[in-house]
Amino acid sequence: MLVTGVARQLGGRFVRRIQRDPQVDRVIAVDAVLPEHHLGEAEFVQADIRQPTIARVLAEHSVDTVVHMDVTGIALGGGSRTTVKETNVIGTMQLLGACQKSPSVKRLVVKSSTNVYGSAPRDPAVFTETTPPKSLPSGGFAKDTVEVEGYVRGFARRRPDVAVCVLRFANILGPSADSPLASYFALPVLPTVFGYDPRLQFVHEDDVIEVLRIASHDPQRGTLNSGTFNIAGDGVLLLSQCARRLGRPTVPLLLPALSWAGTAVRTLGVTDFSPEQLRLLTHGRVVSTNQMRETLGYKPRYSTAETFADFARSRGPGLLPPEALAGAVDRIAALRYVGGGHPPTLSAN
Repeated sequence: MLVTGVARQLGGRFVRRIQRDPQVDRVIAVDAVLPEHHLGEAEFVQADIRQPTIARVLAEHSVDTVVHMDVTGIALGGGSRTTVKETNVIGTMQLLGACQKSPSVKRLVVKSSTNVYGSAPRDPAVFTETTPPKSLPSGGFAKDTVEVEGYVRGFARRRPDVAVCVLRFANILGPSADSPLASYFALPVLPTVFGYDPRLQFVHEDDVIEVLRIASHDPQRGTLNSGTFNIAGDGVLLLSQCARRLGRPTVPLLLPALSWAGTAVRTLGVTDFSPEQLRLLTHGRVVSTNQMRETLGYKPRYSTAETFADFARSRGPGLLPPEALAGAVDRIAALRYVGGGHPPTLSAN
């Protein structure tokens, strides 16, 4: 088995986990940079998947399974957005070209994202794997993911003998999560879009590792673990609920002001407040996970709410205790009802 993107925490965790499976004889861990974490007994090969040398790595080790995890929205270290895009798109093209020429490759697993659906005002309430987006992402990581999946579909047509599994993960959170949304939730005050309270889904990093493990093996129940699957924890959370559970106050801004603020914090390097993230924080996104359960046979250990709770615990307390913040929100809402009527009670959850 060959795994890309192992210098990232998630890739390193998967490499360490998959080695414990008795079906796996050997793991070749590949990245362009040396990982700062250990990889167990895996053989590390320092190689840039954007270069043709990746074909030689596949051939030398007679790789039968490739798990492509080097599709991401955040650069390692001081890397630029250009470097990330090249790795996502050009790197995937080179890797797929190498897989196409390798007769030993029989299974390909690709880490993708529900970002491929975009976020638009007329989106369906729930996306299935076959729902076309109302508006294709125009830039950033979401556009990279759309292009990556296009190349993967082309590879699947050219190599029908290879089982291809594309896993579209919802926003990944957990104690070691490294993503634009995790950086956003780390801000002391959360800027939000005035008049919008989007629905969000999360998947725990532990569930990510387990789904990747299942998809990388030949199925045990006679069904083929191939196709495209949405991966997310049960349930949804509103952005306002997330803020209260973190103990973070919110600052509702009109969209033009929020776009300006996003540019400012991105320039300062605080967080990657990209246009695609602004759309997510405006319109939200929810996906169906029926195929994950029925075909892959996987039920996430963590729900969306439990995933966020574990993430929140790892980040420590916010500026305000969640209970006090919820009470403050209730009091502000009650001001509109002074002089009569009964104000609604906002849950601390």
